[in-house]
Amino acid sequence: MRIKLEKRAEPSRLMLVVTPIVSVIATMLVGILVFDALGIDGVRAVVDIFLTPLLASYKWQDVAMKAAPLIIIALGLSVGNRANVWNIGAEGQYIIGALAAAGVGIAAGGAGGGIIMLAMVLAGMVGGTAWAAVPAVLKTRFAVNEILSSLMLTYVALQVLGYLVGGPWKDPNGKNFPATAPLLPEQSLPILFPGTTVHLGVAVAIVLPFIFWLVMSRSIFGYQIRVVGAAPHAARHGGFDANQTIWLSMLIGGGMAGLAGALEFAGALKTINLGFPSGYGFTAIIVSFLGRLHPIGCLIAGIVLAVTYVGGQVAQTTVHIPNATAGIFQALMLFFILASDILVRYRVRIVSGTAQAVRGQ
Repeated sequence: MRIKLEKRAEPSRLMLVVTPIVSVIATMLVGILVFDALGIDGVRAVVDIFLTPLLASYKWQDVAMKAAPLIIIALGLSVGNRANVWNIGAEGQYIIGALAAAGVGIAAGGAGGGIIMLAMVLAGMVGGTAWAAVPAVLKTRFAVNEILSSLMLTYVALQVLGYLVGGPWKDPNGKNFPATAPLLPEQSLPILFPGTTVHLGVAVAIVLPFIFWLVMSRSIFGYQIRVVGAAPHAARHGGFDANQTIWLSMLIGGGMAGLAGALEFAGALKTINLGFPSGYGFTAIIVSFLGRLHPIGCLIAGIVLAVTYVGGQVAQTTVHIPNATAGIFQALMLFFILASDILVRYRVRIVSGTAQAVRGQ
């Protein structure tokens, strides 16, 4: 006897919506069991990680700040993923986008205002797009796997960051600490709510999913992405160019990652140091899959993942769990969502040896 996966004629729409919720619940249950096995109050830890950031109003701004870059990057990645173009290097594009924005801020000197801020944001998008264009060229011209090339470029971006913040862009008043000079208030994104840290970039992250939804569901481009991802051979006969789709998918993903980096720099951190890479580009991959590659789903999933970031920090002080716990929960969520995808799209069948022999005859 052996187990066989048989593809379903059409996956259940209900299960496609339900399984992300089940994945989060399963992650919570596994977390309770693991923490209890380690001698930690599992229920308290999971409550602090998943519920405290939502129930404690003073933590909402932290959730919003963490969710904004995750949502923006995930939106770009979801476009490529729907076309079976796998951009794994969003973290590098995020870094280059922030550096491009910082370059504009440094070049502007003491100048500020809306024009400078807009130039910084656009520079971030251009920087991320340019960084994503490299694996696009390698894929379309030399058939190089975009997973490897985009991922490897992340480490190149880290070296570029280290060189700039430790060399020509190093703050002369930073006591020899490798970091750029802080942005002037005139160059920083405006705060939406006085007394909080919530900046204009959070509003951008809320609006963008609805724009992406309109484009992906109501435009020829969105139809092209869906067709190329679902049936590449039919797409070719329908007049859709696979190389063009690769280019558009990679550039959109890079542009959104660069935008997130620029907004994070100009809105939240206002300086770039060696600790600027925060793993948002990698976590956004989980966000895109947890959101079912749907723009509104990415908005919701981005908030969920942001809650685990903030909740992980809360649990560090309450039950003294390690800093890496949030990452473990995020990985568990990805595991459960991918595992449930198999069950949604395939039917498990047990084939007996007799049945195999009959089919063989």
